[in-house]
Amino acid sequence: MHAPASAEHAPAKINLALHVTGRRADGYHLLESLAVFTEFGDRLTVAPAAEDGFAVTGPFAAHVPVDAGNLVIRARDALRALDASAATPAAITLEKNLPIASGIGGGSSDAAAALRALSRHWRIDADLAALSIKLGADVPMCLSARSLIARGIGEMLEPVSLPPLSLVLVNPGVAVSTPEVFRALASRDNPALPSLPATLDAASVLDWLLTTRNDLEAPARALAPIIGEALDALDRSGAMFTRMSGSGATCFGLFESRAAADAAAASIRAGKPGWFVAATITA
Repeated sequence: MHAPASAEHAPAKINLALHVTGRRADGYHLLESLAVFTEFGDRLTVAPAAEDGFAVTGPFAAHVPVDAGNLVIRARDALRALDASAATPAAITLEKNLPIASGIGGGSSDAAAALRALSRHWRIDADLAALSIKLGADVPMCLSARSLIARGIGEMLEPVSLPPLSLVLVNPGVAVSTPEVFRALASRDNPALPSLPATLDAASVLDWLLTTRNDLEAPARALAPIIGEALDALDRSGAMFTRMSGSGATCFGLFESRAAADAAAASIRAGKPGWFVAATITA
């Protein structure tokens, strides 16, 4: 007997800091990033079925490919290849709450959720971490889905214990191409992340962030100047710290409390009803 429907949270991945430190011969960029995962995200459900199915619901469903170009399908097929007899037909439903191509790891987090849910549903005991790196550089950290420092191309992970952080995510409604942002990067050999402070509380994390960068922010803003407007909106709403996440265009602001984040999100949403705005907290 297989388990009934199985659900997995696919959290947004926020790069609090992202330093590009080099480039490998195969073209992959070397990165150092402090990443956190939020309570807000997508949701993936797997249920037994007569034949494979993949359906997408939620506010951003219209923008999601439902063919083999989707990382969820590729994750399903990669896991099934390990044990075809156990991998019975499954209906996968993805509730897409995160904007597409927005620098917060949505597709990678969905793929990681699919690996977790399907391995449990099919009872396939696999090395999901080894499988995840074949799906994309961000998938291993999304599989872990906890605060961490990622190095290399994203596969070398060091867990970090951070306090819960209240934040607001803002996307001004533009998709930014990650390859284009990397092509526009002025320098690929930049200084590494500074060492984290010995004591990690909200104040020390904030002080540390002020000494770090997102090396992709300048090229992304050159391609999509509206990113600057999103950062300005967060600054005006009282954020203690603002930055773009990943390759953009989603930006985040850190707030003193969840209540302050909720109030800021409501204020930004009122001024920019067409933008994606979400208040959340790190998991």
